[in-house]
Amino acid sequence: MQKSLNLGKNKIRLVLGYLIGILFIYLAVRNVDFAQMGLALKRVNFYTLLPAIPVLFLSHYLRALRWRYLLDPIRHLDIYPLFSSLIIGYTANLFMPAHLGEILRAYILSKKRGISGSAIFATIVVERIIDVLTLLALMLVAIMVYPFPRWLKNSGYIMFAGTLLLLAFLILLKKFSLKIRPVLRIALRPLPQHLQEKSWDLLERFTSGISLLKQARDYPVVAILSLVIWACYGLIFYFTLHAFDFVRPFQLPWSASLILLVITTIGVVIPSSPGYVGTYHYLCQVSLTMFGVLPGPALSFAAVVHGINFLPVLMAGLILSYFEGVTIFKIKDPSAQGPDTI
Repeated sequence: MQKSLNLGKNKIRLVLGYLIGILFIYLAVRNVDFAQMGLALKRVNFYTLLPAIPVLFLSHYLRALRWRYLLDPIRHLDIYPLFSSLIIGYTANLFMPAHLGEILRAYILSKKRGISGSAIFATIVVERIIDVLTLLALMLVAIMVYPFPRWLKNSGYIMFAGTLLLLAFLILLKKFSLKIRPVLRIALRPLPQHLQEKSWDLLERFTSGISLLKQARDYPVVAILSLVIWACYGLIFYFTLHAFDFVRPFQLPWSASLILLVITTIGVVIPSSPGYVGTYHYLCQVSLTMFGVLPGPALSFAAVVHGINFLPVLMAGLILSYFEGVTIFKIKDPSAQGPDTI
């Protein structure tokens, strides 16, 4: 299954991702006193950070569990293949821009369990919609306890509008597929015949993955799992704030972790360089400077919390990819052929 995927026409996406990352790195370092940054790193209590690692993997386990509920209408699966493909997909995101690891994640599960990759990818799209809606709910709570700047509120409005449009499209695609098929056929006409057939087949499989949950009681379970997943992410910030001893000197409120979570997640949503390098660091730095933390120590904090979130996943992903027969470093662009045919 080890394949080297051709970047082809999507090289521009990779270049743009790196350019966005470089821009945000510049924004993050332009006012930094590197001596203060180094001093902040020397003072970190790394023992306080240790609980963050099991919390991180707990969040991913719960995410795999939630994914199983979304896949149940298609097929009931064990947790291990879901967790494995999820971690490998997240690892691939560290090397590829624009969340392309999500397509790899669908591909791996498709090959392991013989399910349509497009149908699996549809559940991942639904999963992301749930994530954004959960994030917006947390943002609403955060706004109640902290006066966010206008740009952040506008970002929330844009995310909400985009999520509603995507959700509406998926509902229309699922409920009125027979009525909108003629429109889709017309839209595909400019393509060569073989591409029309392939696109139509992928669309059919994708639509099959947009399903209601299997049982009514699954809805509150998915909602609770979503909240706990994001609470785990917030705990990682909580542990890191204490490891840097930022809480007492800057009198950080309980909501600081929540505010950091909301703002930095926007950096993950923005299509940027692999691993969200730059966007994540800058927005984390901006979040802390809002509480009076200097740019240097704030950037040190951003680098450490970024490492906590991604380095353990990288190591786990490389191990799991070895057992699954996937060579992540050879994967260039899993979107080139689609989740069913990578």
